Amino acid sequence: MKLQRWFRNSGVAMLSLCCVAILSGFSPAVWAMTAGGERLDLTAATVGYIAVCVFVLAYLLVMAEETLHLRKSKPVLVAAGIIWGMIGFVYVQNGMSEVSETAFKHNLLEYAELLLFLLVAMTYINAMEERNLFDAIRGWLVGRGFSLRTVFWLTGFMAFFISPVADNLTTALLMCAVVMKVGAGQRKFITLACINIVVAANAGGAFSPFGDITTLMVWQKGLVHFADFFHLFIPALVNFALPAAIMSIFIPHYIPQPEKEQVYTKPGAKRIVALFLLTIATAVCAHSFLGMPPVLGMMTGLGFLQFFGYYLRKTFDRSVARERAKAELRQDEQRLQQLGSVVPFDVFSRISRAEWDTLLFFYGVVLCVGGLGFMGYLSLVSEALYSNWDATYANVAIGLLSSVVDNIPVMFAVLTMNPEMALGQWLLVTLTAGVGGSLLSIGSAAGVALMGQARGIYTFGAHLRWTPVIALGYVASILVHMWLNAAMF
Repeated sequence: MKLQRWFRNSGVAMLSLCCVAILSGFSPAVWAMTAGGERLDLTAATVGYIAVCVFVLAYLLVMAEETLHLRKSKPVLVAAGIIWGMIGFVYVQNGMSEVSETAFKHNLLEYAELLLFLLVAMTYINAMEERNLFDAIRGWLVGRGFSLRTVFWLTGFMAFFISPVADNLTTALLMCAVVMKVGAGQRKFITLACINIVVAANAGGAFSPFGDITTLMVWQKGLVHFADFFHLFIPALVNFALPAAIMSIFIPHYIPQPEKEQVYTKPGAKRIVALFLLTIATAVCAHSFLGMPPVLGMMTGLGFLQFFGYYLRKTFDRSVARERAKAELRQDEQRLQQLGSVVPFDVFSRISRAEWDTLLFFYGVVLCVGGLGFMGYLSLVSEALYSNWDATYANVAIGLLSSVVDNIPVMFAVLTMNPEMALGQWLLVTLTAGVGGSLLSIGSAAGVALMGQARGIYTFGAHLRWTPVIALGYVASILVHMWLNAAMF
């Protein structure tokens, strides 16, 4: 007990000394310079250096998520608290607490809009999954008797066209499940198909405001209008199709034995898809015609889903009885067994199954980057990138950076810098930040997830061997965009 108490007291003492050492660097003479009387320039101050170190340390922990098994939201949440805590301390000492409070609320409002938007989208995707819609798509593909090359192209195109509406992570996992089922024992096929799915899902998300968090941020910021995103359709298609055409040459000529997998969707599956499309239309109309944030339309769409969920619960017994009668008529024992475990639809259970780790990670990133921007660091980076470099080279570099660092903080940093660029350049950085993550398996959530789903087959090294081919698509998509949309530059 004495030894335990000694360690505890020693730890408190060391922590106190560390706090004193850090705070000793916070004297007004050391840490602050006024910038126009409105905010303090902390880029050359002790507090600024500490903030950068805290963010870098937090992001190193995020990048080591797979190794440490530490959820990525934890380090950035703590880092955001430390950074804004230091900002608050500095501004209180200078009698400017209202300035830092206003800046924090501004960043928090940006996050709140995106949080609610993403929460509604995730709820709809979870509702479709609960209604067995994705399982039905997988069952249809598995039972068709397609060749491996056909499955390669089908899963790629489906990932490309589903990810603009659903998130690329869900899309990639669904397509990977098909590949693993159809290509069991064919390691080379699974590897190439997984790479193709990652590239296709990231490319598909680049030409739609709903396809990725980065495109959503650009749209909500008002820098690119909804219809303008579709100018990226052909460049994104080239980004996916060129590497896919090369990789498909190496797919074995093999037709696996089809497996009959009967999957029944639950009542209301197709109507939930229709409601999701209506919700997207409502969000677009709210932003384009009413000048309101898109989140207004999305939250209204959540109300649509709640009303439909109420209808499903009220008609639950009648719909189950009708399906049971059909199954008894067909003597379908499997269907009867499934109906015995069906439970009423609950919209709040779908909300609870949202990717909360991702949503909280997004909070930490927005607040960390916002805090560093408030200190003045993003102005320095913007000056280095967009003043000393040509905007095209800077935007291409942003895409390469997103293959190593998550594209969310990269894009949020660019939006916070808000450099003066033409529409063509904003579309270019949207494209590169979206598809740049395909260059490495760790560059996107889809790649990381598939490394877990196809563990030991689709690996970092396996993806890296095909990076030159993927880079051809990356370069080609940029050139096609600059050629097709030259009038926007």
